[in-house]
Amino acid sequence: MNDSQHLSSQFDDDLSRLRTHVLQMGGLVETQVSAAIEAYETGEIASVKTIVETDRKVNELEKAIDDDCAHIIAKRQPTASDLRLILGISKIVTDLERAGDEAKKIAKSVRRIYENGHLPSQYGVGIRHLADAALVMVRQSLDAFARLDAELANSVIRADSAVDAEFKSIFRQLITHMMEDPRTITTSIEIVTIARAIERIGDHAKNISEQVVFIVEGRDVRHTKEKVQ
Repeated sequence: MNDSQHLSSQFDDDLSRLRTHVLQMGGLVETQVSAAIEAYETGEIASVKTIVETDRKVNELEKAIDDDCAHIIAKRQPTASDLRLILGISKIVTDLERAGDEAKKIAKSVRRIYENGHLPSQYGVGIRHLADAALVMVRQSLDAFARLDAELANSVIRADSAVDAEFKSIFRQLITHMMEDPRTITTSIEIVTIARAIERIGDHAKNISEQVVFIVEGRDVRHTKEKVQ
């Protein structure tokens, strides 16, 4: 193997490790969100501490991946698709970190609800359904990144509008609860906070998918009316 081939092999290894770390970070975030929603349904608020601790790991991975991206750019001076991959990853990890923050926000709201002696199930809103839809978006956005599958990424982008619509429906239901019975205001506001956090997790999954399209096709589909083809 000559020097050029050796350097190319090392570069491929660097990129492979980078992608693995992104998927590891994504797995932690997915676990956070699932655990937070489980706590909402079961009242097992002991898991909140674990969710917060996982968030620290997510933050550490974000910093490590950012450092790796900067190191690879400085050392390897990538071009074309390799450069798009690294730039896309630097944005993807930001969205993953923010999705983790939203999971932590859900967990803290859940803890407040149960510590105040309330049962969110009595409010009859479809938080589980909303969360399942957002989790599918997260999972599929990570799958799209792992396989560099622009078609799957586009389907995630399209799914975001349904999650947004469901959040608005939940918000309207909770406004009705608060108007009909002021005693529900405190808990209703916490549930709105949870629903909003879930909706934002869907937004972050959409953003990740937009980066996958950029990595694969070189198209920037952010902030455009016709995002997908």
